[in-house]
Amino acid sequence: MSTINDFSGYQPTWCPGCGNWAIGVAVKTALVQLGFDPSSVTAVFGIGCSGNANDFLNCYGFHALHGRAIPAAIGIKIANHKMPVLVLSGDGDSYGEGGNHFLHACRGNHDLTVIIHDNCVYGLTTGQAAPTAKKGYVSKSTPNGIIENPVNPLALALTQGATFVSQAFAGDTPQLIDIIKKAVRHKGFSLVNVLQPCISFNKINTYGYYKEHTYKLDNDYKRDDYRQALEKASELNEEKFPLGVIYEVDRPDFTGELPQLDGEVLTEKKRFTGFDLLIKEFI
Repeated sequence: MSTINDFSGYQPTWCPGCGNWAIGVAVKTALVQLGFDPSSVTAVFGIGCSGNANDFLNCYGFHALHGRAIPAAIGIKIANHKMPVLVLSGDGDSYGEGGNHFLHACRGNHDLTVIIHDNCVYGLTTGQAAPTAKKGYVSKSTPNGIIENPVNPLALALTQGATFVSQAFAGDTPQLIDIIKKAVRHKGFSLVNVLQPCISFNKINTYGYYKEHTYKLDNDYKRDDYRQALEKASELNEEKFPLGVIYEVDRPDFTGELPQLDGEVLTEKKRFTGFDLLIKEFI
């Protein structure tokens, strides 16, 4: 059986106290508890502090361009649909630059586990406002306060077709581990939006702030109730953050509906030689 050390790469360089540390430990712990080893899972990383985990997590990995982690993960999943594929990305990366890819991945119900480090800022470039920052948020890029309303990632995922939508807090590692495990087991698009304090540049959304404004869903909460899930997602507008699996239903995933992938995986199929025959016709 694998251990956390098996999944550990280089020593992380995140700021001491950053929520990324808890996310990194939670991901590795969840993979170990699920029975994976580094050669049985793939992780795709975006750009930013979260993307630096490409050096810190030991498994099959791909470091994508800014906003392009999800389409890269989709390609990997189609190539080998039997391998679990995770996306580790920031709120600016997948809700900002990659917002279009996020939307269509939800719509297609691609079988990915997308773990978003949601800290409301672009931390690696020293604290500019990200799409989830509250209206009026003051940063280097918005000295007079941000004009736009924040993106609601839970509502966006729900309305565009994601079949697993959840939210966790980096200050509660046990629950985060549990949610990640459930997300990986789920067949379809799984969002794990992690409220992750950036202690260096975000002095508003702190650990204390989230402890005051978060709450865990009750045990009798109905995860398949779409309308109720939308109501929970809308609470973000009131600075209330539900923690847990907000929505989960079964629906065919994208690769499951591709007839070309019925049976063996694409990477194991014999090389298609038809192109050679076509080329000869033009020689």
